Amino acid sequence: MPESLELTVGGRTVRVSHPDKVYFPQRGLTKGDIARYYASVGEGVLRALRDRPTTLQRFPDGVEGEYFFQKRAPKNLPEWIPTGRIAFPSGRFADEMCPTEPAAVLWAANLGCLTFHPWPVRRADTEHPDELRIDLDPQPGTGYADAVRAALELRDVLEGLGLTGWPKTSGGRGLHVFVPIAAEWTFTQVRRSAIAVARELERRAPERITTAWWKEERGSRIFVDYNQTARDRTIAGAYSVRPFPHAPVSAPLRWEEVPEAVPEDFDLVTMPGRFAELGDVHAAMDEQASRLDAALELAARDEAEHGLADLPYPPEHPKMDGEPKRVQPSRARKRP
Repeated sequence: MPESLELTVGGRTVRVSHPDKVYFPQRGLTKGDIARYYASVGEGVLRALRDRPTTLQRFPDGVEGEYFFQKRAPKNLPEWIPTGRIAFPSGRFADEMCPTEPAAVLWAANLGCLTFHPWPVRRADTEHPDELRIDLDPQPGTGYADAVRAALELRDVLEGLGLTGWPKTSGGRGLHVFVPIAAEWTFTQVRRSAIAVARELERRAPERITTAWWKEERGSRIFVDYNQTARDRTIAGAYSVRPFPHAPVSAPLRWEEVPEAVPEDFDLVTMPGRFAELGDVHAAMDEQASRLDAALELAARDEAEHGLADLPYPPEHPKMDGEPKRVQPSRARKRP
């Protein structure tokens, strides 16, 4: 059993220790397989992570072992991997690694990182997101096909607001749609835009789509998780390996593929062939930044005409101005 494996990507060689260590027992896939996978899709995963402060979801003993999220850059970070300073909702700061070359991804994979969680900002300006991210999350009683239907409707909503969405599988049961935007708005404004988009989508199909933050109110509908745009919330990056037994990956899709593709089509074994044939189908994503003016105008109309103001933030987030009470509806009804 070899003690290490050396892989060269982008002109830089990375040493991977214990490459035969099994990470996905159900399929017999190893740490070396993961490293080779990331080498094969290097330009695609780098496009998704380039210059972004990135949280590492690490599984040192494989998917059946314990895992943790590493926000602060590891102490042994090589000098050739830069960092970006981000501010948490608490006001504290952290320096996170910001990949600028494919070798950085392999270096993190050697630490047992399966899933990369990039912030929606670049290290040059960590206060102004350059992506609006929409998470279509199936609730009990719904599935991936329901998320697909919602995504196709979402595409129309986005286009009506002058926004261009780029879909990808989550690697689980849902779909993500990323919208590249000009880095001119705050986290609060971007989240406000996401809420406006989500509410418009909900209006079009209230029996199938919901913005209800409390699970008891969602029912069997697709939840549009607007809080994925809150500060310090991240979504798995494109091409990231997801920690499920069959080793799926978060796969970028072309819109014409969305109606037929299923998450099971994309995993650690199949994605390299797809990438070799098609390349990164989201390669042009960063060239098409949209503006949020129309979405913010919609948010203002929702509030002025329908009384629809802010929605609850995640529980760990500080209380925000204009935010409704964070009280579960059933508990609120029981209070005197």
